[in-house]
Amino acid sequence: MARNNPSQPVDPEKMGRFAQFRAVFSMLRKADPMAVVWMLVALVGLTVAGVLIGMALGHPIYVGILGFMVGLLVAIIIMGRRAERAAYTQIGDRKGVVGYALKGLRRGWNVEEQPVAVDPRSQDLLFRAVGRPGVVLVTEGPMPRVAKLAETERKRTARLLPEVPVIVVHAGEGDGQVPMQKLVRHLMRKRPVISKQEVSEVSKRLRALGNARLPIPKGVDPMRMRPDRRATKGR
Repeated sequence: MARNNPSQPVDPEKMGRFAQFRAVFSMLRKADPMAVVWMLVALVGLTVAGVLIGMALGHPIYVGILGFMVGLLVAIIIMGRRAERAAYTQIGDRKGVVGYALKGLRRGWNVEEQPVAVDPRSQDLLFRAVGRPGVVLVTEGPMPRVAKLAETERKRTARLLPEVPVIVVHAGEGDGQVPMQKLVRHLMRKRPVISKQEVSEVSKRLRALGNARLPIPKGVDPMRMRPDRRATKGR
């Protein structure tokens, strides 16, 4: 019977929920020990608060259990947010960090797994996502250098789909850029313009027309994870 090679990365899709939770918690404990402290404060604090409120109401057990469950939920939320921040910190400036961030898009977004444009000289990347706000082009590279790559693709897309809004978002830590950890929330807050059916039709048309893609630089998937298929399918 063949055994798994421990040196190979484990596919998260093949891990159980508990195994995923344990892996994230283990990573977070090493990268951000204070996150664990805040998780414990939330869990213990809300549990104690529930017990005290329950004692005042004459139902310490029931309200205490409710406080524990609320504390557990808050602790998981803290873990998720701090783990996301720690992941981006570990990734740093490696190529493809925007593609990794876009995997977090849900609810009707179609995300290209690979860059739709690559600058052969600077290796700047351009990713594309299609959602109800329209076609969103997300750059990865320093400003203003990457702006030229984005403008070329924006004009090309606008010619193909003149009735669909084409939005350019610059991701990064510089002026006029959206930080990686806020990228998904930034896109999800954009005003919807087209319908869900149109999202699917626009995505199919863009994929059918194809893109003049160059070979993708190594490290384009910083976390060595397979693309989240749910994020690449419209809902």
